[in-house]
Amino acid sequence: MSESSPRATVAVVQAAPVVLDREATLEKLERLVAEAAGLGARVIVLPEAFVPAYPASAVFGPVFGGFSDPGAGPVFRRFADNCVEVPSRGTERMGRAARQAKAWLCVGVNERTATGTLHCTLLLFAPDGELRQVRRKLVPTHDERMVWGPGPAEAPRAVPTELGPVGQLVCWENYMPLARFSLYESGERIHLAPTADASDGWQATIRHIALEGRVFVLACNQYVTRQDYPDDFELNDALEKAPEVLCRGGSAIVAPDGSYLAEPLYGREGILTAELDLGLVTEGRQLLDVAGHYSRPDALRLATD
Repeated sequence: MSESSPRATVAVVQAAPVVLDREATLEKLERLVAEAAGLGARVIVLPEAFVPAYPASAVFGPVFGGFSDPGAGPVFRRFADNCVEVPSRGTERMGRAARQAKAWLCVGVNERTATGTLHCTLLLFAPDGELRQVRRKLVPTHDERMVWGPGPAEAPRAVPTELGPVGQLVCWENYMPLARFSLYESGERIHLAPTADASDGWQATIRHIALEGRVFVLACNQYVTRQDYPDDFELNDALEKAPEVLCRGGSAIVAPDGSYLAEPLYGREGILTAELDLGLVTEGRQLLDVAGHYSRPDALRLATD
């Protein structure tokens, strides 16, 4: 981070994918990233599982129920066919979007492995388009385990950038104290938190993380309605029973003192931006540095792989 310019504009992009259509979703991603870059953003965050969809329980219930619905197998096959392999032409397109934006770009994807197992994965691209980090969700939450496999036994670590170390945890990984501490210990200053949680409690979580780590938190969610699903969706019975708004959003940007730099956005798509003064992290850690002077490694230590 340059001492002469410790400020940066960042953006969180609250949007729905073109559900179950990878290529169309990537086209939308390119438009959204260009729009955020036009607002001056040097860090751009998209939601959890943005490509090609988050497997919402209310809609994908028959899949979670062990393929009891005759449409469950076909919809899972369609879902998997539109997931992202790493590397692939899909990741090349995302990298090109980051390069054209001249920004760090975090994208939540459904990753398909060579064997066919799927993972909830965060991809972090550098401003030159290089894929700098691939992070698979350590523990899929509850019924997500019927769709995603667990991530590898690797402790999350922040990525060095010209703005200082940037870390990323996806959704309820943010409730894992040791995962958070691993990022703090690696010097994290900007914390990326793509999610599918639109609850009021999630807002308490991201504000707590900001205060605990004295970090900036960029929380990003989708805004998804039933109309975003394709007309030929295989589980239409489940879709028709689901709420009209499947995910209301709640994207926000939080300062190291827990205050909002961009208030939570609900009920629509949109791009939130804020200018970060990275010096506020330094100021905040005079009072509390949980991985530094406020730690007691002689009594409590984190062992990581």
